[in-house]
Amino acid sequence: MNKSSQGHREIEHTADWGLEVWAPDLPGLMEESARGMFELMGVMVSEDSRCHRQLEIGADDREQLLVSFLEELLFIADSEEIAFDGFLLNVQDTSLLARLEGGFIVSRTKEIKAVTYHYLEISESKRGLKTNIIFDV
Repeated sequence: MNKSSQGHREIEHTADWGLEVWAPDLPGLMEESARGMFELMGVMVSEDSRCHRQLEIGADDREQLLVSFLEELLFIADSEEIAFDGFLLNVQDTSLLARLEGGFIVSRTKEIKAVTYHYLEISESKRGLKTNIIFDV
């Protein structure tokens, strides 16, 4: 397993795709989750068509905030063909202010239909926070 303070790796799941994510704090966990989701999708982002986006998301808890953030990124990828590779995330309790940088998707090898709450729990670890995310494909 990767020993860095922040990262992700694909985990096996019978019918869908899973991702194990770890980071020192919640903004890092959210960023790494987004990077992992785009990696699972095989997304390649154009370097020529850069754009910026700001998102504000509120939720009842950390898990809902994470799912809402990833679902919003998935919606933008599907509806506007834009994915993000630059993240500046500010989390206050269960509110997120995200400043994102990205570009048009030039290729995508796989589709994700939805981010699920299946077994989703953000927990403390030696590295900070960790979670497993299951994606419906």
